[in-house]
Amino acid sequence: MEKTKIAVIGLGGIAQLVHMPLLSKLSNVEITAVADINKNRLKTVGEKFSVRNQYTDYLQMLSEQEFDAAVIATPTNTHSEIAIECLKSKRHILIEKPIARNLEEAKEINAVARKNKKQVMIGMNLRFRPDAMLMKSLVNSGELGDIFYIRCGWLRKQSSEQKWFLNKNQSGGGVIIDLGILILDVALWIMNDHRMKSVSVQKFSHNTKDVEDSAVGMVRFENDQVISFEVSWGLHSEWDKFHLAAFGTEGTAHLNPLRAYKRLETNRIDYTISHPSNPTNLFKKSYENELKHFVGMIREHNPVTSSCDDAVSLMTLLEAMYKSAESKKEVSL
Repeated sequence: MEKTKIAVIGLGGIAQLVHMPLLSKLSNVEITAVADINKNRLKTVGEKFSVRNQYTDYLQMLSEQEFDAAVIATPTNTHSEIAIECLKSKRHILIEKPIARNLEEAKEINAVARKNKKQVMIGMNLRFRPDAMLMKSLVNSGELGDIFYIRCGWLRKQSSEQKWFLNKNQSGGGVIIDLGILILDVALWIMNDHRMKSVSVQKFSHNTKDVEDSAVGMVRFENDQVISFEVSWGLHSEWDKFHLAAFGTEGTAHLNPLRAYKRLETNRIDYTISHPSNPTNLFKKSYENELKHFVGMIREHNPVTSSCDDAVSLMTLLEAMYKSAESKKEVSL
């Protein structure tokens, strides 16, 4: 069968560690071209993965090369412009999270995608972890009853050391848009995205100036479900990983590692896997599953998981979160 042709725009850490290695191993994919404004990085990465078509100007690449889709892995402030140009040139796109700096940019990307009838997928890789997918299946099966409360969080160092990452005009925000967006996305996905009612957030900037480095908050739903969360680059903790617990009327499930129990009168049923995967394998597998899903969306027209509509809904939540943090009040959605 003919291979799906994909271009990668932005060759920083995530592209070098994840996108380029994994895409190059897929038998039904050809990396047609790469683009990066850093000439040395462009040459080094291009040669390493045997990609001849190398561009410092992605617009030139769009006009000269034939390919089906693009992976956008550039700084957040460039996402909107690059995504819109790719969509106008009739390419599907995968955008590394977050979709953009704010809700307005996310809505614009969504509108252009619909106009040009092209698919947009956002790189929310936590959804594609095998343990998260198992938890989602368990919740959907009804084994845990109705999920009424999810408690989640992520305490770890910031995802990038580059200067733009701590500049709000370029990044869109701090730890909330870095880690919060991922952990809340998977929580909403597991809860099946019931209608949100309000949000209340407190943020802190103890080690940063322009953006927040810690935040805690609560999301309320119209049917009385609740998500509580904490995210931080700076809190001292004994762990450096995300955690999530989903509490249902019949049982409970935990992520990282996956553990699940169902209450049965005086006993309980244990759904816990006896030999869980190690964190490194889960991390790698999440991106592998994500990219295979993206390719399947292009080749087989499969429904999109982590769609542009999902991203707009999530950015609506984030806008309300920042509004709540600034006003120090609960904000209705």
